[in-house]
Amino acid sequence: MTDIKFGTDGWRAVIADDYTFDNVRLVSQSLAEYLKRHELAGRGVAIGYDTRFLSGSFAGATAEVMAGNEIRAWLSDGFVPTPALSLAVREHKAGAGAMITASHNPARWNGFKIKPHFGGSAPPEVTAEIEQAIPGIITGDRVQHMPLGEAEARGLVDRVDMRTPYVRAVREFVDLDAIRRAGINVLVDSMYGAAQGITNEVVGEGPTRVHEIHGVRNPSFPGMRAPEPIAANLGELMSTIKQGGYDVGLATDGDGDRFGLVDDQGRFVTQLQTFALLVHYFLEIRGERGPIVRSVTMTRMVDKLGERFDCPVYETPVGFKFLGPKMIETGAMIAGEESGGSAFRGHIPERDGVLAGLFFLDWIARTGKRPSELLRDLLDIVGPHEYDRVDITMRPEEQAAVRERIGAAQPKDIAGLAVEGRDSIDGYRFMLEGGWWLLLRFSGTEPLLRIYAEMPTMAQVQDALQAGQELAGVTL
Repeated sequence: MTDIKFGTDGWRAVIADDYTFDNVRLVSQSLAEYLKRHELAGRGVAIGYDTRFLSGSFAGATAEVMAGNEIRAWLSDGFVPTPALSLAVREHKAGAGAMITASHNPARWNGFKIKPHFGGSAPPEVTAEIEQAIPGIITGDRVQHMPLGEAEARGLVDRVDMRTPYVRAVREFVDLDAIRRAGINVLVDSMYGAAQGITNEVVGEGPTRVHEIHGVRNPSFPGMRAPEPIAANLGELMSTIKQGGYDVGLATDGDGDRFGLVDDQGRFVTQLQTFALLVHYFLEIRGERGPIVRSVTMTRMVDKLGERFDCPVYETPVGFKFLGPKMIETGAMIAGEESGGSAFRGHIPERDGVLAGLFFLDWIARTGKRPSELLRDLLDIVGPHEYDRVDITMRPEEQAAVRERIGAAQPKDIAGLAVEGRDSIDGYRFMLEGGWWLLLRFSGTEPLLRIYAEMPTMAQVQDALQAGQELAGVTL
């Protein structure tokens, strides 16, 4: 029997290995039964999908299962970014949403994200209930489905435009007239993903020009290990900007909920710097105030900004299944995690890579400053902060021993800084003098050990990452 497990954000598996039509139907049936148990089935389900291989067909299979359970489904009429699906859940007042995507994973993967009625990532208790019901569905052979054509004829499945309402929604957050007049030369890398064409459509015509690369559907994501907006995958974006002619580079991942920033000199701005910049923009430029939510892997620059502007900062484990609910609970102004995902008050409690990029265009239009200048202004306030991460592929049988080694480790110092404490909020974190940190945690979506460090210098970051590998007894 296939072991279907939900990770940091949804269930993901290799296509044609564990990610099959039968298993997608199993997860869909469990979602349908969850909705019935919680009296949400009458509100229906919104279903979206990305540009990956067979994603549209897997979405259709999900709609067939909903129809077989007499649950109405709104099925996207084309690929859309995940935040567009989350918004559709809210707009249709649906009981839940299902997004067929493996986000930033390599091309051979696909996945199934569940979005509850509030439009954010499903909390752990929701996915645990759905996951735990699957073995009983298998033994009871109770997957119900109806051919898509019949379901549409009966009005149980409606194909709807989810892209247009999303474009309309994100336009409301920025001064588009000012952006269009500013004459910004923008280079967008959509990484062959579901957000392709959207920034151009939002901005429209004017002196500001948006040029796009990798803005076509290609499920193999050629030229990159995976559609994740990090420096290793953005070589063409960075090299093109270095040649001149562009003021900023904006990148979104495979399903459009993560964001990467390249400055006017073609340098990648780390995800931690990018989130700190967004926080600074909200506080200094927009004049907003309110709580800030960050994951354990996010920069402590945010804490310094919170202290400066008298805004509380809340910490959560990794994943918007934790950040989203905390954002709702606290009425937070902004929430962010190290992987490049940020959410914003007044929108959905979920990551939105396109909107993050629009905020940077708004900032440039308001100040006339380019990203390198904005980052310099930030560092003048918070001081130098350097960060990096290494990912080490792990076989399942190795993980227990690695966890045991890390759990038993008691170093007195790391990268020349005294260890002042440790915790296991999410993984194993070592707190160092001066507020710096080293974290080792297993990915919730891939078979990886991730090692993170934030230090005052890059040399210390690299020393800390090496120390992390030694503590775990593993090497790159």
